[in-house]
This record gives sequence, C-alpha cells and structure tokens, in this order.
Amino acid sequence: MKLFFPLILSVILSGCFIFGDPEEFDETVGQSDSWIINEAEFFAASKDWIKVITYLEAGEKRFPNSKLAPQFKLNLAFAYKEFYRTDEALAMINKFIRAHPNHPVMDYAYYFRGIILFKEKGFFKKMTMQDISDRDINQLVQSFNAFKELSIKFPGSKYFDDSIDRMTYLMNKISEYELHVARFYMKRKAYVAALNRAKYVVENYNQSVHQEEALVIMVSSYDHLGIEDLRNDTERVLKTNYPDTQFNALTIQSKQSEWWQFWGSMFN
Repeated sequence: MKLFFPLILSVILSGCFIFGDPEEFDETVGQSDSWIINEAEFFAASKDWIKVITYLEAGEKRFPNSKLAPQFKLNLAFAYKEFYRTDEALAMINKFIRAHPNHPVMDYAYYFRGIILFKEKGFFKKMTMQDISDRDINQLVQSFNAFKELSIKFPGSKYFDDSIDRMTYLMNKISEYELHVARFYMKRKAYVAALNRAKYVVENYNQSVHQEEALVIMVSSYDHLGIEDLRNDTERVLKTNYPDTQFNALTIQSKQSEWWQFWGSMFN
C-alpha cells in the first residue's frame, strides 16, 4: 500500500507530460456566427475588450465566408482600437476594405480608418527645437489622406462633414509642424532644408492657416540662397494673397542680415 500511492501519482504526472499542458476552454466552439457576435457585443457593453477580441478573433477565423464575416472584421477593428492595439485595428479595417469593396458601409470603413490614425491631443506637447527634426508625423498624414479619400469617394456620406472638420484640423497641425521644422533649419542657416519644408506646406496644404508664414520663409530662404527670380516671384504671391502682411508693411532690403532680423521679429 505504501508503494501504491507513489505509483499512482507517478502515472498521473507522466500523463500530464504525455498530453501536454491543458488548453483553455473555448466557449465559442460549436456556436453559430450570430451567437459569437451577440456574446462579443455583450462583453463590449462592459468594455471587457480582452473577451470581445477573443470571441471575435475566433469567429472571424471560423466563419470566413459567413454573411456576418464583414461584421466580424468591423467589430474587431473597433475592439482593437479601444484596446490600444492600433496596428491590428488598422490592419483589420484595411482587410475589410480589400475583402468587401462593395459593402454598403464602406464609407464608414474609410472614416474609421482615419479615426484609428487620428491624434487629436498631445502631439505637440513637449516639442523642442532639439528633437523636432526627428519627430514623425506620418500617422497624421495617413489620417488626413484617409479622410480625404472618404470625402472624394463618398461626398454624400453622413461622415463627410466630420471628415472635413478633421482634415482641416490635421492640415493645420501638419503645416504647423512643417514650419516649426523650417524655423529650426533657418536658425541653423540650413536654407535649402527650410525652403523645402515651407514649399511642402504651400504646395500640399494651401488652405491651411500657415500659408503666410510659409511664403515668408520661402522668400527669406531664396534671398539667403541668392535666387533672386524665385524670391521676387514668391514675394509677389505673398503680397497678392496677404496685402496686410507685416512683410508688405515693411521696407525690406535684400541684405541677408536685415532679412534675418525681419524673419526673426515675426516668428520668434
């Protein structure tokens, strides 16, 4: 009897090694696609995003050809975003767009792609001249482009007006960033780099509130580089579009030092 219990115990332990670690019970096994969707929505109501994602991931894999397959993708994209898994949310909404190009809520898909990428607060906090040239605004640009695509493809969408508002916000923030970098380069006398940043704003975001500053930086950059014809052309554009500009009110000589003082007085 003393040897019997150790023997039984050894058999049980060896069985564990044979069959491996126990797998977590999958409550979605044997359930329908609609049941999984409903259960996921139940957990979403209490913001249990781990449960939501677990259920929807299982359903999305198990029912790839179901009539609810688009809903799995949309709901998953939303759950990923709420759980701060931005890359996965973006990948899932892109998967929806590719897989269901004629879906009746395609306008929402484009809108939501912009929302996933949208950064409304905090981007310019703690921005310093030391790290500004290394900061990446690609996500803001992608968000702008997503809203722009919706506005072009679905002008009658109920998301159109909000998309335009967000595009305006993003356009001004991107322009603000680019000109912040341009000032950084101007202070370091990197005039070609400053010129390129300002030109980018003028050519790509010509409705932003930062056009005047961009044109002034371009004029100043051309002046420092000795490119007189382009400087004069840009100056005419500036005066035509902004007749009340400080630039137009001042008599500026073509000396670089005076240009620098003028530029510095406006933006520092």
